[in-house]
Amino acid sequence: MKKIIKRGLMYGITANVILLGLTSLLTDVSSELIVPLIPLFMASLGAGGLVIGILGGLSDSVVSIMQLFSGYWSDLKGKRKPFIFFGYSASAITKLFMSLSTAWLHIFILRPVERIGKGMRDPPRDALLAETTPKEVHGKVFGLHKALDTTGGIIGTLLAFVFLTLGLSYNKIFLIASLIAFTSVFPLFFVKEKIKKPKKISLKVGLKGLPRNLKLFIFIATLFALANFNAILFILRAKQFFPATTTVLLFALFYISYQLFAVPSGMLADRITKKRVILYGYILFSLVCLIFAVGDSLNLIIMGFILYGISYALIIANQRAFAADLASKELGTSIGTFHMFVSLASLPAGIIAGMLWQFISPAAAFYFAASLAVITAVIFSLIKFEEK
Repeated sequence: MKKIIKRGLMYGITANVILLGLTSLLTDVSSELIVPLIPLFMASLGAGGLVIGILGGLSDSVVSIMQLFSGYWSDLKGKRKPFIFFGYSASAITKLFMSLSTAWLHIFILRPVERIGKGMRDPPRDALLAETTPKEVHGKVFGLHKALDTTGGIIGTLLAFVFLTLGLSYNKIFLIASLIAFTSVFPLFFVKEKIKKPKKISLKVGLKGLPRNLKLFIFIATLFALANFNAILFILRAKQFFPATTTVLLFALFYISYQLFAVPSGMLADRITKKRVILYGYILFSLVCLIFAVGDSLNLIIMGFILYGISYALIIANQRAFAADLASKELGTSIGTFHMFVSLASLPAGIIAGMLWQFISPAAAFYFAASLAVITAVIFSLIKFEEK
């Protein structure tokens, strides 16, 4: 481990980046072990497309509340690590309760609760990553962190396939996931931060006081979030044509392509600007939605999941890095506000997609997302940002 950390320091990658990345990797093994199973489990218990769509949006939106408060609290207290630790621990505990679920309503309640842990940890973690690494390598740092996170997703999804093939019940798989989640907190004991003096700042709920460039980007990212409904509907769409084991393997392609392109997309963003790379991601996501709207063959769905992963590699980490670059001195609060607006948009996105799915057709949900993603890309291309 010491050799790995020493080598990483040569490229601007600090010990904190590696340790936080390892925690994210283990957490995603746990999380993505159950993510592709949640819509399958709920559907087997009688939940429809609207309920599952709402759950996806609700889970993401609940995160936003804690993201805002955790970013503010970490700025206020001058500490990041306690909030990061609590967030990962809370998610692990909730997953343990999910293993006891016997009805889709149980998952409908527990999944958003589990996501509160994610909201607690994300802004302080991103702020800590930004504060302990040089700004000129932020694209690489956030890309590497997301790559480790996504590697865990690949492992978790493949484990889900193995466990399903072995005939394990959903509840037993959820229990295994919770045990893995508890191991993810151990690397956090070795994370170091420079404790700052507590700040006397007020909670800023809204855009007032944020830099103009960050306000504009929050608008763009929020608009795209209305198109970017939760991945569980992509999984449910694949399940319409293929058995559960095949569906889980197809979802693994998403993580594999995501992992392969996460670091290169961050390095590309550092070279040609984050805006341009994010813009490419929006356009590619639109194409992905069109593929899922019309695709009913294995080859098309395979292509769709691969391109889905590439689009996320271009978008997610680079959006976080771009927001950090545009943020004010209260980094945790600024990033928390960014996460809040993006996450809040996930609930109406899930409701709209779910309604289109259940009352018109599944394809209609994907056509809507594709159209809105194109509109977002056009608006984004017309706005000028002063990147630092």
